[in-house]
Amino acid sequence: MGTPNNTGGGEENGVMMKVVTGPGGYILQDVPHLTDYIPDLPTHPNPLRSNPAYSVVKQYFVHMDDTVPQKVVVHKDSPRGIHFRRAGPRQKVYFKSDDVSACIVTCGGLCPGLNTVIREIVHSLDYMYGVNKVLGIDGGYRGFYSKNTIRLTPKTVNDIHKRGGTILGTSRGGHDTSKIVDSIQDRGINQVYIIGGDGTQKGAAAIYKEVRRRGLKVAVAGIPKTIDNDIPVVDRSFGFDTAVEEAQRAINAAHVEAESAENGIGVVKLMGRYCGFIAQYATLASRDVDCCLIPESPFYLEGKGGLFEFVEKCLKENGHMVIVIAEGAGQELLAESGHANDEQDASGNKLLQDVGLWISQKIKDYFAKQRKMAITLKYIDPTYMIRAIPSNASDNVYCTLLAQSAVHGAMAGYTGFTSGLVHGRHTYIPFNRIIETQNKVVITDRMWARLLSSTNQPSFLGPNAIVEAKKEEPPETQLLDDDGANSGINIDGLLRCLRCS
Repeated sequence: MGTPNNTGGGEENGVMMKVVTGPGGYILQDVPHLTDYIPDLPTHPNPLRSNPAYSVVKQYFVHMDDTVPQKVVVHKDSPRGIHFRRAGPRQKVYFKSDDVSACIVTCGGLCPGLNTVIREIVHSLDYMYGVNKVLGIDGGYRGFYSKNTIRLTPKTVNDIHKRGGTILGTSRGGHDTSKIVDSIQDRGINQVYIIGGDGTQKGAAAIYKEVRRRGLKVAVAGIPKTIDNDIPVVDRSFGFDTAVEEAQRAINAAHVEAESAENGIGVVKLMGRYCGFIAQYATLASRDVDCCLIPESPFYLEGKGGLFEFVEKCLKENGHMVIVIAEGAGQELLAESGHANDEQDASGNKLLQDVGLWISQKIKDYFAKQRKMAITLKYIDPTYMIRAIPSNASDNVYCTLLAQSAVHGAMAGYTGFTSGLVHGRHTYIPFNRIIETQNKVVITDRMWARLLSSTNQPSFLGPNAIVEAKKEEPPETQLLDDDGANSGINIDGLLRCLRCS
């Protein structure tokens, strides 16, 4: 790998960032360590040395120089690029098992797999490291200073993965950094595991910063949670596979309803406030969808090439159709029609209008008033059914590995990090990379083209909008030229081009 030859640091988004450079353009965006601000901390042999589960493993511990590249597709003359520290157990740990007092908190909306992550953190701490003091914080961030804690043991969490939701309870907002860290100090907690989305991870970054300012020996580890899959850098967020699988059930129901009626239309609204990954992948998986609408790809209703024209075409050719729409799609059209809403939830997210109900009514009005054509439209919103179910097999495995990685990192003294999967390898990612932007569907890559060719729907982009989209620089975190991460598409520019095309 080459020995890193330069270490630097800086502050980004209020979080200290460690950067290590090496030959050939190698850059390691490292995560903080307790020894960065508490020098001369004693180390201890890792208890896994005597753990029977690891007795047959050839390589017990991750090498200190193991890193994972952010990009897997490079050109022969390109620099080696950005890497992240590989997750896993280390030879030395910075906590004695008997001295560890850990806590777990879940924040934000529900997501399949939350209970699995809680269970595996508790099991990993106990079975791998002999830690038996684990508290659950009741009710999200505000639970640190306003609610009771729950004692967590392997026995009490043994079958919680079979249930949806979170046994710890959750809430939005309620973050008061000073009060939270006061509570951590007062309770003698020295490992904090925080499960939540981008807003929660921003809160975790603030907690880490305050812990560091006070010079506390407290490891702060995050596990990224968002059903929308909108967290950058990581391959996917846990619960996403389950959400896509469950969304197919709603799509199938809409298809059955539409197919069984004359001029039947099934409309399914799926999660996706700012990004359309669930809608995109559920559409590709189901093969019963005729039109998929997402926030990243603007559309229009009337006129040549508009949605109404396409719906009419589908009904004439097939006698029925299914439309999937992400909850954040078309919000600009609602605003133009006088349905604007500036309210926000406790997490600071804009409260969206129900685009599914709105578009269903618009379609009904169009065919009743303009085309004088009878249709049968069924609207299905499975949002809370999807969020509240237990995770499937794939997500259960993923949750287990995320939890184990977080525990290994905290025991090894790493802090201010999120555990996540990057190209199939578990890594430790600094908080600032997780909270700097949002993951979005890139409508100029081949994955979106695959969807359009699968549904045979129009892109709803006129010539001017296509030119505008192609002008955009590809996102820095784009993994492949057809499977991008963060969209750099200027939606406002595309909307202007749509109107003038």
